[in-house]
Amino acid sequence: MSWLAPVELTGSHCRLGPLSADHHDGLAAAASDGELWRLWYTAIPSPEGMAAEIERRLGLQAKGSMLPFTSFDAQGRIAGMTTYMHADAVNKRVEIGSTWTATRLQRSPFNTECKLLLLGHAFERLGCIAVEFRTHFFNPQSRAAIERLGAKLDGTLRNHSRASNGTLRDTCVYSITDAEWPAVKAHLRWQLDKPRAA
Repeated sequence: MSWLAPVELTGSHCRLGPLSADHHDGLAAAASDGELWRLWYTAIPSPEGMAAEIERRLGLQAKGSMLPFTSFDAQGRIAGMTTYMHADAVNKRVEIGSTWTATRLQRSPFNTECKLLLLGHAFERLGCIAVEFRTHFFNPQSRAAIERLGAKLDGTLRNHSRASNGTLRDTCVYSITDAEWPAVKAHLRWQLDKPRAA
């Protein structure tokens, strides 16, 4: 059995299930909520490109380097995608990335719980020694969300890759280590449990 075997992770605000081609229409609708593919500093599939993106992710899963998930909200509606990627079974490291969420659920408990579920599985079931997050230097929303999780900035990879519009991307690399996980877990639980303004 692959180290990254498909699994379903369930919380109060979200559910993460194995990505399937059957999720195409729901994912296309979720990406249309906010026209997320128009963000120049990230790569989110358009409705027209969703089938190819699903095929790409499932192909990487077959090679053992990615475990893609479809995310669902508390009502069972498809909300987006996320993955374990750049899997390193020998050194027990994964990156949580290629994540996007419908605009209606951004800045809500949904993302916090998705990350809590993914980190919990990585550290407590897969035995990871570190989990990485990477994002574009010019994606302040993503950087702030990663930092709110408790991840620390390891550094910035200058001119790391070329974006679809031809610009060069500086990639900010963050991580959480296994020693840090108990405190991060307590912090994420507190964020989810604290009273929220109506």
